[in-house]
Amino acid sequence: MHLLFDANISWRICKNLEPYFTTCVHVEKVIANIASDNVIWTYAKANNFIIVTNDEDFLNILNLKGYPPKVLLLKTGNQSNKYLEQLLISKQNEIIELWDTSNYGVLELF
Repeated sequence: MHLLFDANISWRICKNLEPYFTTCVHVEKVIANIASDNVIWTYAKANNFIIVTNDEDFLNILNLKGYPPKVLLLKTGNQSNKYLEQLLISKQNEIIELWDTSNYGVLELF
């Protein structure tokens, strides 16, 4: 399972999540911190990533274009990296289900 973290999430979170998810990459490592949502979408689709974001623009793109890529939408407001790490780890089974299913393309976490 490959997770691509949007620019609005700290790159520091990736390393701590690696033991729980196959691949965790931040957009600034593979594209650029200022990449447009469409560039991120195209990269995620071409490289089989789930986009992890708190930007609802990706939900809008998914509604227009369908999936892949799938979107993991964090609806938590401003939270610490530690909080986000714990949330993602606690929802690991739901994230795996998102990865595995062809029935839906978005998972919202609160």
